[in-house]
Amino acid sequence: MNEPTLAAAAATHPSRRRRWWGRWWARADIRLTALAVVLIGLCVVGYATRPDAFLTEANISTVLRLAAAIGVVSVGMTFVISAGGIDLSVGSIVALSSVWMTTWATQSYGVVVMVLCALLVGTGCGLVNGLLVAYGRVVPFIATLAMMASARGLAERISGRQTQVVDDPAFGAVFQADLLGVPVLIWIFAAVFAGGWILLNRTTFGRRTLAVGGNAEAARLAGIDVRRHTALVYALAGFCCAIAAIMVVARTTSGASTNGLYYELDAIAAVVIGGTLLSGGRGSMTGTLLGVLIFTTLSNVFTLNNLETDIQNIAKGAIIVFAVLLQARTRRRTSLH
Repeated sequence: MNEPTLAAAAATHPSRRRRWWGRWWARADIRLTALAVVLIGLCVVGYATRPDAFLTEANISTVLRLAAAIGVVSVGMTFVISAGGIDLSVGSIVALSSVWMTTWATQSYGVVVMVLCALLVGTGCGLVNGLLVAYGRVVPFIATLAMMASARGLAERISGRQTQVVDDPAFGAVFQADLLGVPVLIWIFAAVFAGGWILLNRTTFGRRTLAVGGNAEAARLAGIDVRRHTALVYALAGFCCAIAAIMVVARTTSGASTNGLYYELDAIAAVVIGGTLLSGGRGSMTGTLLGVLIFTTLSNVFTLNNLETDIQNIAKGAIIVFAVLLQARTRRRTSLH
C-alpha cells in the first residue's frame, strides 16, 4: 500500500475520528451551542404550529426587522455589562433621539441633519451617564435610572406627547429601501454587530473593557484609565441607542416619546442569556446576537399563534432566571477548580 493510501486509512480510522470529535467538542462553546439549539427548536415549533406563515419571506423579514433595533441596543449593552455596569436608560435615549430628530425644525434641514441630530443626542446622553458613573462616582443603577426618567420626560416635553410623522420622502428612500434584496435596516444591524464583535474581541478597547469589568483596581494598576474608559463605554452605548432610534423611525415613519419602551429589559435579557456576566469581565457578542434572535422569534411564534402576551412575558422571565442560575452555577464550578 502506497503512502497516500496509508494516510487516508489513518484519517478514517475510528480512533482518529473519535479524537477529532473530542478536540472539536473541547473547543466548542457549550453555551453558544445550547443557544443555537434553543433557537432552532423555536423555529421548529413555529413551523409546526404555523407552517403556512412562519417560514415565509415576509415573516422572516419581519422577525429580522424587529430584531434589528433591539439588537443594536444590545450591542451597546454588551459593552456596558462587560465593563461591570448597567444601563437602564437605553429605551428612553432611543425615545429622546427619535423625537429630537423628527421635530419640524430638524426635518426642515434634511436627512443628514436628522441623522446627525439623533447621533449627537444619543451619544451625549450616554456620555452624561458615563461621566456620572466614572467621575461623579454615582452607582450605575442610580445614574441610568435618573437618565431613564429625564430622557423620557424630555421626549414627552418636546413632542407634546404627540407622534411626529416624518415628512421628508428622502428619509424613507434611504432607510426603507432594499440592498441586494435585503432591507437596509438589516444591513445596518449586521454592520453594527460586526463592528461590535471586532471591537470587543480584536481590539485594545475590548480587552480593556473586559479588564475593567473583571477587576477595576487591577486594571488601574495595569495602566488603564478606568474612569475615562468607563465614560467611553457608556457613550458607545448611547451611540448604539441613537442608531436604533434612526431604525425605529425608519420602520414606523415617526418619532414618539413611547419609542424604545422596555428596550432596556429586552437588551439586558438578551445580553445575559447570551453569556455576558452581570458582574462584568466576560462578554459574548455572538451570544448576544443569539439571545436577541431567541426573544424575537419567541415573540413572533406567540403572535402567529394568537397567544396572550402575559404567557409570553412569563416565558421570557423563566428564560432569564434560568440563564442567571446557569451563570451562578458556572462561576461556582470555575472557582472550585
